[in-house]
Amino acid sequence: MADATAGAGSPGTSHSFSTALRGGFSLKLRRRLTPYVFVGPVLVGLILFLVYPLLAAIWFSFTRFNMIQAPEWVGLDNWRFLFQDDNVVKAARNTLWLVVVMVPARMLGALLTALLLNQVKRGRSVYRTLFYLPALAPPVAATLAFVLLLKPGTGPVNTLLSHLGVSDPPLWFNDPDWSKPSLVLLALWGVGDLMMIFVAALLDVPVELHEAASLDGAGTWQRFRFVTLPGISPVLLFAAITGIIGTLQYFTQAAVAASVASGEVTGGGGISDTFGYPNGSTYTYPLWLYIVGFRYHVLGYANVLAVVLFLVSIAATLILLRRFREYAR
Repeated sequence: MADATAGAGSPGTSHSFSTALRGGFSLKLRRRLTPYVFVGPVLVGLILFLVYPLLAAIWFSFTRFNMIQAPEWVGLDNWRFLFQDDNVVKAARNTLWLVVVMVPARMLGALLTALLLNQVKRGRSVYRTLFYLPALAPPVAATLAFVLLLKPGTGPVNTLLSHLGVSDPPLWFNDPDWSKPSLVLLALWGVGDLMMIFVAALLDVPVELHEAASLDGAGTWQRFRFVTLPGISPVLLFAAITGIIGTLQYFTQAAVAASVASGEVTGGGGISDTFGYPNGSTYTYPLWLYIVGFRYHVLGYANVLAVVLFLVSIAATLILLRRFREYAR
């Protein structure tokens, strides 16, 4: 018994115990670090392409900066000028109009199209392809074609309206009252991408729920209201959030439509003197940000506009998420 006790406390046994302890600690450490190895590339990408640019934009917003001279700290001067800039008010008003009208219009158009296509029994895939094809058109080419189609006097649309008895057809992109609705029509024409998302969401709603509602006497509208809409509500939330963020960044279509409708080719540096044509009605917030940064080279103030745009996007997303949670309860 004494020999066994002595052997247990020998140096060899102590060394084996410490080795096993280190091995167990290393195994636990590896298990803890394994998830970070998999998410590491994503974290690096977020830091390099999101966190760092955001922090840099915030810092540059407090400086006078033109990419040639070294940034000069000016404190809150750029932020004070934000509340004195009349162009910001005009651009923000136009962008807000597009958010309020274009986003619901695209969602409603995509949802109605998806519902109609799901009712088609023969040739469903062909019709889905035809409705989806406009979404594949490049934004510049699609906008150029749309402006030419809606061109006053010689455009096919106004020519057809004249033959139908419309004596005074709209001027579309040449009329301040019709320019933004024309952009909405362009967005509805290319709604195929959102339509396909809604088609998949509608197919994912269990058929058993519709059958049970029908047996309970629910009509078409009641089944849509109490079965279909709750079933696709996460997709509706996704469409609303991405639609608002995308419209807050609305740039290419507004810039191309204004340049083409005015008859002026975009000048050097990609900046046209007719951005916002006609009468500033298509002057969106990203357009003003672009002009401030790349025409006037006031990059400190441009970073203020960028940070504000980011904050508005985050606020809109959080509000929608909160409303969705309240609705889902």
